[in-house]
Amino acid sequence: MKILFIGDIVGKPGRFALRERLGRLIDRHAIDLTIANCENAAAGFGLTVDVAEELFGYGVDVMTSGNHIWDKRDILDFLDAESRILRPANYPGEVPGRGAGSFKTNTGISVGVINLEGRVFMNDLDCPFQTVDRLIEEMAENDFLFVDMHAEATSEKMALGWYLDGRVAAVVGTHTHVQTADERILPGGTAFISDVGMTGSRDGVIGMRREPIIEKFLTQRPIRFEVAKKEPVLCAVVIDVDETTGAARQIERVMELVD
Repeated sequence: MKILFIGDIVGKPGRFALRERLGRLIDRHAIDLTIANCENAAAGFGLTVDVAEELFGYGVDVMTSGNHIWDKRDILDFLDAESRILRPANYPGEVPGRGAGSFKTNTGISVGVINLEGRVFMNDLDCPFQTVDRLIEEMAENDFLFVDMHAEATSEKMALGWYLDGRVAAVVGTHTHVQTADERILPGGTAFISDVGMTGSRDGVIGMRREPIIEKFLTQRPIRFEVAKKEPVLCAVVIDVDETTGAARQIERVMELVD
């Protein structure tokens, strides 16, 4: 079976790119399950209920997220109500939502999706390695597992990929918004890429208007960032998984400019 994972959707340009290209990608690659990282989908920071419903309407089956999932208050209750939206599983204490879920394709294949957040240069969270160990045991009834590791450090994402090799079908990295060219199938059968990239405007800096960000670097003063608008691009990966063994057979990068 084939999974399409879409990199961090950033604001209206990202949603536009998704609307224009998702259906074609699903048809072209015969996709069975579509997962998208949605944490920047609402004006570049966070997710709203309306935006979530918009993304589901375009054909997204499951949404993962990261540290910005908390930026819009109206999503918090929705995280408890909507099982198709995940927040990182390794947040401590009682926080809204869930960090993992099981999702069935039209052919009856059960895919366990796990969302994690890294700790290097990020928040002081529970250990993602220990968290995923626990979840793998709890989700053993699934045909195979898929992991979104939302992290800043390439080393942390790579380490998790090797740590989980042979235990999950895929470990994909998100958060840095720059698609890496290191996609591969690890020796144990786990598909890996350090970062899937973003779905948004490439006319700025990681999806945001370049002028305020350059000013921020020049002055070190607080600056309000805004979503860039031109040259929308869709970044994703297509992962082919053996339904019998749960091992990945292929991982293919996708980067499409949208007119």
